[in-house]
Amino acid sequence: ERDISHSSVERVIGPDSTILVHYMLRKMTGLVKKMIVYPKNMKKNMELTGGLYYSQSVLLALVRKGVTREDAYRLVQRNAMKTWEGKGAFISLLKKDSEIKKYLTGKEVDKVCSMRDQLKNVDKIFKRVFKGKK
Repeated sequence: ERDISHSSVERVIGPDSTILVHYMLRKMTGLVKKMIVYPKNMKKNMELTGGLYYSQSVLLALVRKGVTREDAYRLVQRNAMKTWEGKGAFISLLKKDSEIKKYLTGKEVDKVCSMRDQLKNVDKIFKRVFKGKK
């Protein structure tokens, strides 16, 4: 049996939550409208990482090949740390790693670590988000 001791909280949480979401959306809209993008700087900054931004894609590719998430994480982290320490580019280190080679070919590493693969759903997402907008 329910009592009414929490009913005031239940009556407040709905409106407060929607007001907060509305506020967040307005703030985000203003931020995006005023955003200035510098593609050359973006590319330069990405290159400074040595390819570390591909780490999640590699981890997921290893998991799809049957590697446990923990082992995949260990393999990716090992190579990511070498890259972070300046011991080579992430993709090159992955291709040289004997344990990674058991699961991914060099070609598969290249595919998973390609910008094309990263951006493959951008058009679909834009169509869905901006449907009917000009």
